[in-house]
Amino acid sequence: MVATTATDFAKRFGRYKEEVQREPVAITSHGRVSGYFVSAREYAELERLRAFERHVYRLDNLPHKVAEAIAAARMDPAHDHLNELLDDD
Repeated sequence: MVATTATDFAKRFGRYKEEVQREPVAITSHGRVSGYFVSAREYAELERLRAFERHVYRLDNLPHKVAEAIAAARMDPAHDHLNELLDDD
């Protein structure tokens, strides 16, 4: 991954605009990475992955609609044999 200072990035934005099409560019300030410059394609992929993030709730904070959806959920009949495994105990 390419890394550059914030000052250099500002001065040579055109260069890094081309570079970012190949790989992300780390932007440093005072010797530490302060951010990353990524292509539109990389950012779209990040947003797509964020859409798959799991939502975790404590039972006392579980939204009513989520609780209703869980209660109404039904297993596909093709998996009934799994329920039978649980019933054997």
